[in-house]
Formats: sequence, structure tokens, C-alpha cells
Amino acid sequence: MRTATSTSPATGTPAPVPSRTPDVTVTVIVYNDAGRLPRAVASALRQSHANIEVVISDDHSTDATEEVARELAAHDPRVVYLRLPENSGGCSAPRNRALEIARAPYLMFLDSDDELPERAVEVLLAAHRERDLDFAMGAVHRIREDGGRRTTWMPHLVAERRTLDGIEADPRLLFEHLSTSKMYARAFLDRHGLRFPEGIHYEDQLFSAQAYCLAKTFTVVPEPVYRWYIAPYAAADSASISNQRHKLTNVRDRVHVQRLIDAFLAESGHEALREDKDFKFLKHDFRMYAGDLPYRDDTWLASFADLMNPYLDTLAEGAYARLPRAERVVLRLLRDRRLSDVRTAARGLGHDVAPRRVTPDEQSGRVYWGEEVPASPESRRELDLTDLDLDTRPFFTALLRHEITEITRGPGASVDLTVRTYDPALRLPVGPQRAVLHLSPGPRRLTVPFRLSPVRPGLFEGRVRLDLAAARLPLHGFAGTRHPVLRLRHRGRTHTGILLAPLAFPPLTARVPYRTGLTPHRVTLRPEGHNPGRLQITWQPVGTTAKILGPAARRLSTPRTRRAARLLSNILR
Repeated sequence: MRTATSTSPATGTPAPVPSRTPDVTVTVIVYNDAGRLPRAVASALRQSHANIEVVISDDHSTDATEEVARELAAHDPRVVYLRLPENSGGCSAPRNRALEIARAPYLMFLDSDDELPERAVEVLLAAHRERDLDFAMGAVHRIREDGGRRTTWMPHLVAERRTLDGIEADPRLLFEHLSTSKMYARAFLDRHGLRFPEGIHYEDQLFSAQAYCLAKTFTVVPEPVYRWYIAPYAAADSASISNQRHKLTNVRDRVHVQRLIDAFLAESGHEALREDKDFKFLKHDFRMYAGDLPYRDDTWLASFADLMNPYLDTLAEGAYARLPRAERVVLRLLRDRRLSDVRTAARGLGHDVAPRRVTPDEQSGRVYWGEEVPASPESRRELDLTDLDLDTRPFFTALLRHEITEITRGPGASVDLTVRTYDPALRLPVGPQRAVLHLSPGPRRLTVPFRLSPVRPGLFEGRVRLDLAAARLPLHGFAGTRHPVLRLRHRGRTHTGILLAPLAFPPLTARVPYRTGLTPHRVTLRPEGHNPGRLQITWQPVGTTAKILGPAARRLSTPRTRRAARLLSNILR
């Protein structure tokens, strides 16, 4: 048996690691992340199953990571520090080098900015000991660093415990392509020579696809086994690979990995999975880029089409047919290189937003997206909106489009909005429309009525003043973000739609002393900055009372104590 060693930070000499073979090796990969590395390692060391080995695999960091890692290894004999001689630029090499020295029969992978729940090792190891598995996998909790909101990654795939004899039993699992949510039998990886591909990004997707196809038996457990921290607004130079979608090299890498997966499916006799894998690419990988397309200029979009379209042409037609119509429209417009229309269509994804115009074909009776009947049979098939019943569907589900065309600052904390409503199926009656803007930063909704006047058939326009000081906040204040919506009524039915803001305008900020609350707030209005680009308003309590009385006010439960807190707030002001 090989004995791994850690290095003493004081003397630089090897410090012996206990000779007892660990049950599980957890590899923590790190690069220039000295601040978060201790949290990740601590989460592994406090596992309820303690007989583990933790290999810190450092991709030749240039910050204080080496010093921090050596200190961690010095304080716990279960920790091994491994430093690569040069930076590899990815996750694969540090994982593979750790595999070379890992002593346990079962292996897990952890990124330095994430954590393991306390029972992760126990739960997955128990699954392995119940049956002879190639790997076991569990639920992943995604935690937003900007607010702490927690969601489960692909919850429908891990909702119940089950053991599968091969990926063909549930090809949907191809969507769960994370290597970090799984515990692998070392014998399985070695038997197939399965290692992470080096020199490319999105290595998890290829590795996981191969593992799924090569595994004879694996178990899914519903318990959480990984905490994945998400920083959606990280600076471009520190964002994760998935959040660097603005880089065309990122697009190239993602497409390259898909081609490698396709080749593996063909070579390994799993060609029958191709449609499921193509659907996963369209629904997940391409969809991640689609939400950003409205923010890209023509030059970027042209290059994106050059990289993406040749691969899109190779995908199974059945994969396209499984997508919602709105996503198929964006894909077809891109393949037709209608770049301006791509931006317009992509702003509606996920929110049932109408196109600005539709065009009926008098000969066929079909209705098409945009201002003309498409020329090719393929485009006519994908841009055909007839089955959406635009002119007869219930009004509350009608497809309308509300765009803010101008934003100007008004007096105090108010803004004047020019709103344009597109009604391509002519669902609204002729003449002015009564509209209401709704905003709910607290339990009481702020409603602002205004009028939309007809410009031409299918197009209305109006102006509305939104006074943010008029909102009624909770007594203890409100910290968060809201997106105003626009409501229309027709024949007793209500339609609610999102407000699309201009894609770029300087944030407007005001300090507002709300009469209904204990604290003043800094209120900022800006475009959403991603996906459809809704109008976004953020409240942040400020001042002495926010720091002192805010937390206390949340615990007040009687009218008397609330009145006392309000009196104290007035004194402090």
C-alpha cells in the first residue's frame, strides 16, 4: 500500500499520513482561492463518516493558496496537499493528478468555492455498500451568494431513490452532468481508463457522459450531497467558466465538447442516445446563451452564428421538436442569420412575450413570426405560430409585448416611463386602453393607472409616472428587488405581462425616507441586465436605524411595540 504524505509548512519535510486506508478520497481542486479553500476543506473534514482522505490539488496558484493549503494539511493528518508544477488552466489536470495519489476505493470531487453537506459521504458510501455500483449520485443545492436563495439543481431527476441498470433507463439524467454530485468506485474508473479530458473546458460534460454510458449500475439518492455556490454577478475576470458566455472561446469550447460526446456515443454503441443528448444541448447549453443574445452586437452575433450553426445543423430533428415554440423560433432565426430578429425573439424566452409583428399567409392560412412569410420550408415549419391560437386563446394567456422606450427622471424619487404595447393578434379593442402598473415591494401593492393610446392596429403607447416614494413598505423596511408588471382588463378578464426595459441606461438612484417604515432606503432603478431585461427596482435600507432597529423590528409582533419602535426611530432621526 502506498502512503501519501503531506508537507509541513514549518520544515518543508514530509509529515506521515496515517497508514489506515481511507474509505473515500475527496479531491478539492483549487486555483487562487485562498479565501474560500478553508471552508471547502472544513466541509469535507466534518463529514459524519470520518474515515476519509482529503487531497487539495492546487493548479499552481499564485496567491496565498499554497500557504493556506499547507497549514490545513499540518493541522489534520487526513489532508494531503498536492501542487501542480505549472498551471493547467482548467479543472481536469488537478483532478487527474489527485487520482494518481488517491488511496481510497471511492472518490469524490469538490471545488474550492463549494461545500459538502455533513452527511454527503455517509449517504453515498451507504449506497455503494448496499449494492455493487459504479457510482452513486445525489441532490445538489445551488446557493446564490448575492442573497442566499437555495434551490435544488434538476430536482425532478433526484426526487426519489432509485437504482438504474444503465443510462438508457432514464436518458434525462444526461442533464445532470456534474462530476461533483457523484461518488465513483475507483475500480470503475480504472477499468475503463476514465479520466477528465485535459486542455478543454466543460470537461464535466464529456466525463459524465462517458461515465453514464459505461456504468452498468448506479444509484440516485434524493439527499443533498453537494452545495454549489453561485455568483451570478461576479466580475468578468473572476466569473466561473459557465458565466463567461460573453467570450466566443467559451462558445467554441462548449461546441467542441459536444462533438467529442457525439463521437463517443457513436464509438461506444450508444448512438440511440443521440436525440436525448441533442435535446439536452438545446434545452440547457444553447438556452444559457440564448438569454444573453439581446445584449450582443451584430459582430458578436455573426461570430456566434459562425460557431454554432454548423453544429446545430447536425442535431436530430426530434430534439428540436421537443422544445417550446419560443425556443425553436430563436434557433431558426439564428440559423437564418436574422440577427436583429434574434435579439427581439430572445427577450421573450420563458415569459410568454409576443413578437412585435406576425404575418398571416393568405394562401395557406398559417401565421408566422415576424414581418414576412419565411422563404424556406424549414423556416416556415419552425416560425409557424398557428398552433398557438394567438387570436382565440383566453385573454389572460394572450401574447402581448410591453416595452419601455424611454425613461426620464421626474421630481423626487419618480420616473416617467414611455410604454409601448404590441398586440400582434389584435386582441385589444380599438381605442384607448386602461392600463395599470403594479409594484409590490411590501405586502401592500403600489398601483399606478395610466392610458395606452392606439398608434396603429396592434400597437399602443402611453406615459406613466412611477413615484417610488409612494410605495408602502413594511415597518421594518424592505431589502430586495422587484420587477413592475403591466395589467390590462378586457371583458372582465385580466392580463399581466412583464415590462421590458431598454437594454442599457444609467442606473437611477434616490434616497427615499418612507413614511410607512422605520428607515430610509436607497432605491435604484436599472435594467435587469440579463435574460429578458425587465425593469428592475432594488431597495436597500440605509442609515443608523437600518443597522440598529431593522433586525429588531422584524421580531416585533404587537401594535404597541411597533409604535414604540417608530417613536424611537423618529428621535434618532
